Amino acid sequence: MDIYSAVNNKELKGLRQSRKSDHLHHTLQLPDGPGNAGFADVTLIHNCLPDIAWSDIALDTSLAGIALTHPVIINAITGGAVDVTEINSSLAQVAKLTGAAMAVGSQYSALENDAVWESYQIVRRVNPEGIIIANLGAHASSEQARIAIDMIGADALQIHLNAAQEIIMAEGDRDFFGYLDNIARIASEVNVPVIVKEVGCGIAREAAARLASTGVQAIDVGGRGGTNFVAIEAARSQTQLPEEMLQWGIPTVVSALEAVSVLPASVQLIVSGGIRSPLDMIKSMAFGASAVAIAAPVLRIVCQQGVAAAVDWLQNFLHTGKRYMMLVGAKDIKDLQTVPFIIGGNSREWLETRKIDITHYANRKKHG
Repeated sequence: MDIYSAVNNKELKGLRQSRKSDHLHHTLQLPDGPGNAGFADVTLIHNCLPDIAWSDIALDTSLAGIALTHPVIINAITGGAVDVTEINSSLAQVAKLTGAAMAVGSQYSALENDAVWESYQIVRRVNPEGIIIANLGAHASSEQARIAIDMIGADALQIHLNAAQEIIMAEGDRDFFGYLDNIARIASEVNVPVIVKEVGCGIAREAAARLASTGVQAIDVGGRGGTNFVAIEAARSQTQLPEEMLQWGIPTVVSALEAVSVLPASVQLIVSGGIRSPLDMIKSMAFGASAVAIAAPVLRIVCQQGVAAAVDWLQNFLHTGKRYMMLVGAKDIKDLQTVPFIIGGNSREWLETRKIDITHYANRKKHG
């Protein structure tokens, strides 16, 4: 019998829980990449006459009608196993103490097994007033989406697209038909904003345009260059994959700029996938993002050094981001989206080959 069809429903429940634990282990152990996110290809143009005061600078933003204290989302990473409850509790504490929004990991395992609900619900109990984002795959039904939202009192729903990860898993999905229609159905039938995100392989402009037509409120490009779930699944199964497979995907920078070239004003951009420095965040906002999402860096600090260290790290991250805003003369996120920047290297070659105009970014008029 084929290994994929040999896994019965009972075994799948156990596999999902063990997979969540394995994901955590390998996320902590494996480096980013090997593909590059592309942020080094982007240079913000310094403004020697910023004409603002430090007290003017503000990081608050809005996403899908939800007010955010700052643009950093602690992105989906875990949930669905009894032994990750404490980690989600710690991440929720970090979110609460820093004002960060937080997305939980895929809740599909909780739809199969009530015993793991606690690993998700702990997030809302720890952070009752925070912005919490539910998470399911694009194959979920509208009813399952409503259950996931209600489970944690979610303010928004994240629908993840992860075909590359799924096809590496022995127990992963093999049928990706009808996702676009299903996303549209969910977006029309749930009572919170819907965000669609990729999981490390990026979103091209063609897909971004199609997703924008479904009624979702935001797209998280989840580009190549950060946590590599293909590599994680290969490590999990001790499978040797070709280097080309490990580097599969659209680099985060070009994915963000592809997406923003076609997204209507009604659909906001989130950038994730290798956001590792405050400058990466500021560059992403200059691209047109309303928020950025970070997973592995916060997780590693929480697990290795504790909640207080993670809070200090994120607060310093945001403080340094404000310094960069001063250096380009941007007092807020709206200003950042008008500052000029130069795109070089592989990112420039990619975007020019795809006939995406990048000259207007270099000649925007914010610079004084």
